[in-house]
Amino acid sequence: MVINTAKTSLRSILFLALLVLSAQALAGSGAILIMGDSLSASYGVQTERAWVAQLRERLDSRVEGDWTVVNASISGETTDGGLRRLPDLLSRHQPDIVVIELGGNDGLRGFPPGVIENNLATMIELSQESGARVLLVGMQMPPNYGPRYTEAFADIYPDLAEAKETELVPFFLEGIYNQPGMMQDDGIHPTGDAQARLLDNLWPHLEPMLEQTGSRSAQAD
Repeated sequence: MVINTAKTSLRSILFLALLVLSAQALAGSGAILIMGDSLSASYGVQTERAWVAQLRERLDSRVEGDWTVVNASISGETTDGGLRRLPDLLSRHQPDIVVIELGGNDGLRGFPPGVIENNLATMIELSQESGARVLLVGMQMPPNYGPRYTEAFADIYPDLAEAKETELVPFFLEGIYNQPGMMQDDGIHPTGDAQARLLDNLWPHLEPMLEQTGSRSAQAD
């Protein structure tokens, strides 16, 4: 039997190339759009220390592929403002994942929970219709707003996540809001030392979405 070594080598090279391409597809690439308020806009914190900057570093070090992070967060932003800005941002950046970290300012201003929920629901629907996956970031109000309002506000996020089938960060400030040195003097904004914890609160919910996006890319290819 005569073995054509040239053809065998070529097949081996092609097989290895396919393995590499498959691994890259599973690793994923794309864009992450962050729609947030001052918690994501590095209020009172050096930009390079903010959790969004740390997210970019973590993506570079832990995730294969080329992920772009578009931070469209604005200090003082409300769900109404985010909703008005979202269609243009979706059109321009065509994100694979949209992180919605809004509602805190609405709550601090005493906006009706029903209005907040409707705005967030529309943002989720617009994002999903564009083909993006959504990560909803939950917030809670201080107890001085009264149990009726704080409970209604807190319920917005898990209720929406279930109804719209999105991933959910239960409470963005978990392990931060009541810890010494983690909040700025205003009692509202996390310090620079708290930024890593913010990312740690979000990462377990974002990481599977990155993997799912990679798997979806591989199937499309």
